[in-house]
Amino acid sequence: MNIYYDKDADPKYLAGKRIAIIGYGSQGFGHSNNLKDSGADVIVGLRPDSPSVAKAQSAGLEVLPVADAAERADIIMLLTPDELTPGIYKRDIEPHLKAGKYLAVAHGFSIHFKKIVPPADVNVFMVAPKGPGHLVRREYEKGAGVPCLIAVAQDPSGDTKQVALAYASAIGGGRAGIIETTFKEETETDLFGEQSVLCGGVTALIQAGFETLVEAGYAPEMAYFECLHEMKLIVDLMYEGGISTMRYSISNTAEYGDLTRGKRVIGPEVKQRMKEILGEIQSGQFADEWMAEAESGKPNFTRLVESEKKHQIEEVGSQLRGLMPWLASNKIVDKAKN
Repeated sequence: MNIYYDKDADPKYLAGKRIAIIGYGSQGFGHSNNLKDSGADVIVGLRPDSPSVAKAQSAGLEVLPVADAAERADIIMLLTPDELTPGIYKRDIEPHLKAGKYLAVAHGFSIHFKKIVPPADVNVFMVAPKGPGHLVRREYEKGAGVPCLIAVAQDPSGDTKQVALAYASAIGGGRAGIIETTFKEETETDLFGEQSVLCGGVTALIQAGFETLVEAGYAPEMAYFECLHEMKLIVDLMYEGGISTMRYSISNTAEYGDLTRGKRVIGPEVKQRMKEILGEIQSGQFADEWMAEAESGKPNFTRLVESEKKHQIEEVGSQLRGLMPWLASNKIVDKAKN
């Protein structure tokens, strides 16, 4: 595995190139502001009626309609939701992809699953920070950075990797490490991690633990603290030094319970279901399912989102977080600004 740092990235590969950031969600916010502060020539492409126009302009960024931004740019970074990207690409990006331009993404979904197919004479690369855009921005402002993945899918100009390295460095990735990978590896492992562990797996585990305690007669507030609130403390320890450091820090009682009971909760049957989910990702089944869901207006997605919002753990958590004002002072996400 190749890992690069700022010393390996040459900013000359961005010099004289205008970068259009398409979208101003979490990643668009982080990329555009970091690039601007690194001295890059940045514009933002948004729908004229997007509520993000005012946010981007208040950050000192030039905002244009998406098609205009794509036409004026040398590097076009697509930071739009996966389910919307094909339509935006076909309507506003593809007509302005001249030979030698660079099309970039922060997640390989659309390229890997061929939801968009750029012309062969266009350079295609990926710069994928391993964290939300709000964290990318916060770490950059602290003088640090979030590790980034880079990959190249098409390189007719012969310098696409160098451009990707320079871009990753400009958003702060070179301070932490820029790891070279492939579109296939990034896309499939990212989706698997989200579904089986980081988002789907963890939330389902937390909810099941909470429900088990409440159904056994324990106070919902206690269940919240034991199954959700303290999760951050454990994850922070693992993030800092791996599972062994977490186990070093907890009590012997907690560690014994971990070692003797954990695999009774997450046993071989769970791993088998993980393999099934990975298979659905690798075959393209999940990608096709998600795109079909989006094209039909997201009825199932919307129903699930609204149902989850009503879970008792959300109601209890909102009340308890209101008693912890220090949480608000260190928020990563400020919806009024980003």
